[in-house]
Amino acid sequence: MKRIFFLLLLSTAVIGCKSTSVTNTKLDNKTERMLKGNWTIASVYFSGSDYLKVNSFNLEDSSCFIGSDWSFVSNNNKGEMSLNNPSTDCKGFSSPITWYVNKDGNFVLKIINNHKAKDVNTGYILKLNNVTETSFELIDKINVAGQVKDITYTFQRQ
Repeated sequence: MKRIFFLLLLSTAVIGCKSTSVTNTKLDNKTERMLKGNWTIASVYFSGSDYLKVNSFNLEDSSCFIGSDWSFVSNNNKGEMSLNNPSTDCKGFSSPITWYVNKDGNFVLKIINNHKAKDVNTGYILKLNNVTETSFELIDKINVAGQVKDITYTFQRQ
């Protein structure tokens, strides 16, 4: 009898524990459907953006993302992003992406860039904010002079 009680207690403890990993949570399909379509980054803002440079997504200076085009396909969580800022300091870049929105309101992004999605083991977790039919924001955390600050990417529907 003690053995059965111990197994029951052990199974309850195992079932009761769940992962709190941001990448393992359930999807927010309703929000994903709202993001479906073509978008442009209208602005990038962070405290000190007038005089500091930030390398966004390990690709380019954050200002190069203004005017970039993004497409999101909600039924397979794939898409594409393309940097096309005409500034002479910005390089063009285009890549397939995978993405999803979890129940905690986080936008999880992988930039694939000539790899299979399963082979890319780095990505970005951004806070999704102010979602409407025509706009939304992605907020990332950056380190500025030892202080954590928010960088906000504002998207507008094309």
